Amino acid sequence: MTTKKVDGIENLAVVGVDIGKDTFHLVGFDSDGNLVVRTKIKRQALNQTFERLPRCVVGMEACLSAHFVSRTLRGLGFEPRIIPAIYVKPFIKGQKNDYNDAEAIAESAMRPNLPTVSEKSQDQLDLQALHRVRSRLVSRRTAVINQIRAFLIEQGITVRKGLRSLKNSFDAILEQRKDEISLRMRDILLGLRGDWTWLDERIDTVSTEIESISQSEENCVRVMTIPGIGRMISTAMVAAIGLGEAFDRGRDFAAWVGLVPRQYSTGGRTVLGRITKRGSRYLRMLLVQAAKVILMRPHNWSKFSFGEWLSLAAGRMHRNKLAVALANKLARIAWSVLRHGKAFDAQTDEVMVGI
Repeated sequence: MTTKKVDGIENLAVVGVDIGKDTFHLVGFDSDGNLVVRTKIKRQALNQTFERLPRCVVGMEACLSAHFVSRTLRGLGFEPRIIPAIYVKPFIKGQKNDYNDAEAIAESAMRPNLPTVSEKSQDQLDLQALHRVRSRLVSRRTAVINQIRAFLIEQGITVRKGLRSLKNSFDAILEQRKDEISLRMRDILLGLRGDWTWLDERIDTVSTEIESISQSEENCVRVMTIPGIGRMISTAMVAAIGLGEAFDRGRDFAAWVGLVPRQYSTGGRTVLGRITKRGSRYLRMLLVQAAKVILMRPHNWSKFSFGEWLSLAAGRMHRNKLAVALANKLARIAWSVLRHGKAFDAQTDEVMVGI
């Protein structure tokens, strides 16, 4: 390993690591803020390089393989800190390059009050991977269905909205309109239906695996005691934040998901706009969907501790705004359940011991 400076490396206080596909760029500072390490290493040389360095804080951006690198360095005795890229950007000096990025990461890692990303376990990463695979498959299925609809419209055939309507009427359309649909177009549509069937099977397989995890994971079972939250949301939350130790309170988690108003305040004047839509887009989508499901059944609102608030809010808010407000409340409750390790009592708005 080559370093720009050798003197003072024994006082190394922080190292910033810019993680690349094949190479890592390292920039390190001592306790006085002097540059003592500036080098590039291969990914395979990660352990060998850090074994020769004094134990210190190691900062890295939240990106692919960051959690693997963090676990590896923690096993070597270092103190890894995974930092969101949005908090690293203000520290970048000069033009964009790998060494400047590593230096900015090191600078941000030295800030004690800067929010960091919780290190994910392998089980969390596996569960997160299942959700991402399912999300991709659902997106592909939607694309296939839309293409089938588009081809039918080109033949002058329209089908009612909804996946089930198209599935139930597909064979009847091909049979009743066989004189209008060419043989080639018929083969194309049947091929797309085959893709649709295969995607349905893959989605069911992945969904079944996610649901089995939700039944065996205690934290997921606790989160599912919250109204509107089922197996998909509970597993997505556990995969994303674990026990929620990265957040001090429920509002911080709701802000991370992007369910709080965007603020632009100055001169003592507070200006709040639309929601920020920061953080996990997937988890935000699931929470908003859960809120909309609750809003579809107003006769059940009285069963919930927040039913009175929901009834009053429904009289003064637009339905979409109300759904986001309810999703915010569900997010806060879910964080509290995870953080305190207790189930939710829908009648008293409190977490209860046990499940």
